[in-house]
Amino acid sequence: MDKIQEALNQAYVGEAKAALRLKVYAQKAEDEGYKQIASLFRVIAFSEEIHGTRALRVLREVKSTEENLAASFESEKKVAEVAYDQFIVLAEEAGDKAALLHFSQSRDVEETHANLYKQAMAHFMEERETTYHVCKVCGYVADGALPDKCPVCGAKKEQFVDFDK
Repeated sequence: MDKIQEALNQAYVGEAKAALRLKVYAQKAEDEGYKQIASLFRVIAFSEEIHGTRALRVLREVKSTEENLAASFESEKKVAEVAYDQFIVLAEEAGDKAALLHFSQSRDVEETHANLYKQAMAHFMEERETTYHVCKVCGYVADGALPDKCPVCGAKKEQFVDFDK
């Protein structure tokens, strides 16, 4: 990778991390009653998303939907099968139960993400409509029916957020 590509990749990663961090900060500020500070964090997070999006486009990472599905499927499989498995071993060796739970549940959720992408690729040309339900505790995504409890972390159905279309 040449220096410009590497710089663009670093810019994308930095902007993506900043956007997520700022969204978390915004929620914390909101929870503590600082509505204007929460708004500031959200607005800057949105700006960082614009920067990250522009870097992805210059990197030519945004392709056709079919190619994006395939790339997303491969990424989720790699994260679930390689990265999180390594993280789990580290947490077990360190005896860090909180990290172990986080890594184990995240790996399981990443596997469900991969399966959702695989299913979407298999039915790519269909105009299938569904409602997705996302567990606010661990990030598990249910396709269609809302489960009574999360199959990954056991959270009750009230802990799910609906995403329709």
